[in-house]
Amino acid sequence: MTPADPTPTERAPTDLAPTGRRPVLSVRGLSVRFLMPAGRRVAAVTDAHFEVAAGECLALVGESGCGKSVLASALLGLLPANAQAAGEAHLGELDLLAADERTLARTVRGRLIGLVPQSPAAHLTPVRTVRSQLEETVGALTGTRGRLAVRVAAEAAATRAAFRADHLDRHPHELSGGLAQRAATALALVGDAPLLLADEPTTGLDRDLVDHTVDELRRHMDTGRRALLMITHDLSAAERIADRVAVMYAGRIVEIADAEAFFGAPGPRHPYSRGLLQALPDRAFTAIPGMPPELGDLPEGCAFAARCERATDACGALPPTTGHLACHHPHVPEDLSA
Repeated sequence: MTPADPTPTERAPTDLAPTGRRPVLSVRGLSVRFLMPAGRRVAAVTDAHFEVAAGECLALVGESGCGKSVLASALLGLLPANAQAAGEAHLGELDLLAADERTLARTVRGRLIGLVPQSPAAHLTPVRTVRSQLEETVGALTGTRGRLAVRVAAEAAATRAAFRADHLDRHPHELSGGLAQRAATALALVGDAPLLLADEPTTGLDRDLVDHTVDELRRHMDTGRRALLMITHDLSAAERIADRVAVMYAGRIVEIADAEAFFGAPGPRHPYSRGLLQALPDRAFTAIPGMPPELGDLPEGCAFAARCERATDACGALPPTTGHLACHHPHVPEDLSA
């Protein structure tokens, strides 16, 4: 991949995975730019740093269009041709951003990274039944042999994802959005991939199925051998499953926090993070004023300054440093209850 401009800043946070375990995924300075007509560049992801350890779930949250899914595509090598990526994303010893397409296709996707895609219908083969796709995946990823053994394993994967057995012989076009999501989840759970990447895995599901899905994802990595990166705008689902939360705004990760402290006490420190929580129906249900900036026309300073009640002149002029907390004037413990 061609390096993006600007290059990532030279920072190396050392405590982004405070579990004491070796990280499964380590991302350093990941930036993604889209080259548009007339030489214009759109900064979809800027200088992302984070780690996910075995046995841990990191929930990457934020409004639609903030860059979450672009980040996921960069990790999988699925960016479009007009995208440039820079930085590092190590899965064990393998740098995903430097890997060639052959390695990504044969080694990474499915075997090292299990994917629950945001648009499952587009990832299911339209002319084959869900059963045949599950059975093929079982055979390819687990080494299971024998028609009966493969069938049993495929049905077990479907059950884990709450996909009913009487729907297994349907084709993707015969499935509702929720059923397609569960079929994609079942496929992602087949292998023993060290990293599970779930991109909006609860889209189109009712609340009971949301709870079932996140609980199954949690069980999948509770063995302590797998890591889960869940990308979602559903903060209720994130609260149910996450160990830590990374908040993304206008292409930047602006805060990384322990989930218990983030959703409980003392709460998040970044004003945008606090605004996300206050917008939930079971909280203050107060919308954040204004709209996010266009990624192709980001301000010089903090991208959230125009919407932030704590902003000063410095916020509009100087970008905050990135890392655990990207804010010139974060909430501190004594004012978090305000």
